[in-house]
This record gives sequence, structure tokens and C-alpha cells, in this order.
Amino acid sequence: MPEAQVFDVVVVGSGGGAMTAAHLAQKRGLRTVVVEKTDKLGGTSAYSGGACWLPGSDVQQRAGIADSTESARTYLGAILDHPDRDKIEAFLLQAPRVVAALEEDPALVFEWLPFPEYFDAPGRVSWGRSIQPTNVRRDELPAEVAGLVRPPVERDRAGEGGRNTLSGGQALIARLLWAFVRDGGTVLTSHCVDGLLREGERVVGVRARTGDGVVEVHALRGVVIAAGGFERNQAWRSEHGVPGDAAWSMAPAGTNAGEPIAAAVEAGAATDLLDQGWFCPGLEQPDGGGSFTLGFRSGVMVDHEGRRYANECLPYDRFGRAMAAAPGRIPSWFVFDSREGGRLPAIAMPEGDPAEHLAAGTWVRGDSLQELADRLDLPALPETVERFNGFAEKGLDEDFGRGSDEYDTFFAGGDGPDKALVPVDQPPFYAARFVLSDLGTKGGLVTDAHARVLRSDGSAIPGLYATGNSSASVVGAVYPGPGVPLGTAMVFASLAAEDLAGS
Repeated sequence: MPEAQVFDVVVVGSGGGAMTAAHLAQKRGLRTVVVEKTDKLGGTSAYSGGACWLPGSDVQQRAGIADSTESARTYLGAILDHPDRDKIEAFLLQAPRVVAALEEDPALVFEWLPFPEYFDAPGRVSWGRSIQPTNVRRDELPAEVAGLVRPPVERDRAGEGGRNTLSGGQALIARLLWAFVRDGGTVLTSHCVDGLLREGERVVGVRARTGDGVVEVHALRGVVIAAGGFERNQAWRSEHGVPGDAAWSMAPAGTNAGEPIAAAVEAGAATDLLDQGWFCPGLEQPDGGGSFTLGFRSGVMVDHEGRRYANECLPYDRFGRAMAAAPGRIPSWFVFDSREGGRLPAIAMPEGDPAEHLAAGTWVRGDSLQELADRLDLPALPETVERFNGFAEKGLDEDFGRGSDEYDTFFAGGDGPDKALVPVDQPPFYAARFVLSDLGTKGGLVTDAHARVLRSDGSAIPGLYATGNSSASVVGAVYPGPGVPLGTAMVFASLAAEDLAGS
């Protein structure tokens, strides 16, 4: 076995959790390799806004917001169902520590990101407590780092390269990769991990498929699986009852089919929450894909009869779960008017070209609401819009309470009594087809408070760790606020790195 294929730590995947584990392990003097399935690093993390829910850190204190570990403990205690108390406490105590450890490195700088949390519950911080990495210019990065970071979603799907300024999730991956490579870390791309190497009960490396055949990468200390979920594996989704469709997921094409999870299960790992995901309404694209959509500024979402069924301004996971809660809501139609010149009054990543949508039938136009209703067979649509317009005039959504929470009004810009309630009254009218998208599945390997992978009897598999969407989420079926997927992944990645280093 060549020396280059023997390391102290093997990290499978390259998202925010994976790169945190890799950076911190390498920083502690452990020879670490990142093994990535595709030719670009970052996965879905690179597509994200880069928000990290890491309560109680110095970043929030510098910003002067009313965040604390105790308030986060109260908030999670109010909204989570049957949480693992040990893991929640480990997360809360480690969150400020991991931020401090990352900010010790000049390559890693964070700032507070105003973005409301997703539940009106005790402990909530007004306008949120999430943080994000600061932007970084491409010319500030080593060329090998800049060339490895996955472009933003709208450019990646179009086969285009990244921008000159990396922000959000791209900045997170770039900064972590920068520090990792500078400190001597190794990156192996186009390596699909589909097996674990074992000596007795201990995991001692991985087996990966490459364009040149199967290779083995050995780990003297351990393996960290942080390769995302199985959202792109339709067979698994169907088997485990995950709502939505693999084609609608936001995960990059060719990623996240669950091979490392399957390898761990073969080694004896237990799994949980396999029917869960981080859901969102998805603007259906002409090619059949979905686009993560949030921040609806006007318009109404209706079911197959043309009736509203939820507050359109709900946080995206909560609205996605409302879509999945009853038949006839997937697909839904988002009906809007011409007040924004025929553009979608929302943030869709990517939105796509309206003319292409209209040609493909994923958007439909009508000179009147009745024409739109007839074209789409939505008999209740005119009545639904008339009722909603009445709510907009009064400033009170009597059906679903739209506009009653700070999240509802965060993106809104209406000029009526409630700025989240904007009438749909300026022809021509449009309807955009929406499906149930996701930011990934959130069920996977069962882990403990040190991120060690557990068997069904609760014992740890020596040498095996997991974090992020490869593991069963510490927050269960709930999405507490912006940046929870990244924040929890990063915390348990850091706990894995500490355990691997013996500290």
C-alpha cells in the first residue's frame, strides 16, 4: 500500500461538517484526508446561504444581540419532541467552543446574520442568532482551493464556474479548505466510498471506487462519515417513506445516494429518522428539477382545487411539511400577479427564465383569474383570491395568520395594513408549479455525544464517526432556525475530531 494512502483520519464528504472535521483534525496534528465522490468540494453546503446556528459564541456577543447558551437551551427545549438530552447538551456546550477554535485561524472569520428563527417559542432571539462566514475573493485564495469549491447552484446547474466573490456556503467551504490545505491536508476527489475496511470490530479505512478502479484508504485513528444523506437515491426514499422525489432535491447531481451510510450499516451501525428531510417548497423547473424557494413577497399557494392550505410565509421546512400533509398538494400552484413585471415574487435558487417556464408549462399565464382557473382546472381559485384580497385590505389573514410573525414580515414589502398581505389584483396573472423539494434527508447513522457511530445495542463501533446528514439529526423532525443543519454538523464534527485526537 503506497504511503500516500495511509492517514490518521479519513473524512468522507466535503460539506461544512466534513471540512470542519478535517480542518480541526489536521490542526491537531493528525494526518487527514478528505475523500469526495465528485470533482468539486462542498456538496449542498456550497449551495447554501452559509448560515450556521451556533449559539452563544463570541460572534453574537460582538454583534450585541441577546443570544446565549441558556436561551438556546430554552428554545430547543420548547420545540423539540423527545430529544436526546446528552446530545443536545453536548451541542450547546460545544457550539461556542467550535466557533472559538475556528476563529483562532486567520482564514476563518464569522459575522452575525440577521434572519429570524422558525418558531415563536421561549428562548427565541429576535431576528435570529445565526452566524455566517464573511465573503472571500477568489484572488485571495490559493488557486488549488478556488478551483475545488463547487459553484453556486444556479451556475453549477448551468455548467458554469464560480463567481469572483465567494459568499455564504461557498465562503465557508473555501475558508475551511484554505486552512486545511495550508496545514498539509490531502484531498482526494472523484472517490466514491462504498465500503469500510475493518480489522475485527474496528474500522480502519475506506474502500472507494474511482475512474481507475477500486482503491483503499487506510485510517490509523478513524473514519468520519460526513457525506450527506440519501436524498438522490429514489429507491431508498421510497423504501423509507421520505416525501418528495430525488429529482426535486437540492443536492448536486451525482451526489448523496447514501453509499457511505450503507457501508456503515454493513459494519453494524444502527439508523434512525430515515423518513425525515429538511423540506422546502420547490419551484419546478422545465427539466423536472426543483428550486429551493423562500421569502414569498406576494401571491398565494393553492392545492389541486385552487384552495390555500397554509401561511405562504411560513419558514420553508414548515411549509414543505404542510405540502406533504395531505393529498392534492404536490404539485401546488403559486398564483401571483404582474406587480413585479411577471417575475416570481419570491427568492428561488435558481428561478429560471420566465419565458422558458411558460413554454414548458411549469408556469401558466392568464389575463384573468377565471382564465387561469379554467386552464389549470382549479375551480376554487377565483373565490380563494377574492377572499385573500379581502384579508389584505383588512390587514388580517383570518385563515392562516400570514403576517403575524416576524418571519412572515422579514421578506415582505407590501404597503397595506400588513406588509405580508399583498392583494393579487394586477393582471395578467401567473401560476407557477411547485413540488416538494428538500435540502437533504436528515435520517442516518445513530451517533452519541462524541459523534461515535453506534450499534443497535448502544455500543460504539471503534474507529467510526458520523455527522451532518449522514447521521440521524439531533433535532429530530424539527428545523429550529436558519443554519441548524450546518451548525449541528460542524459541532459534532468538532467533537469527532477531539475524540480522534484523544482530548
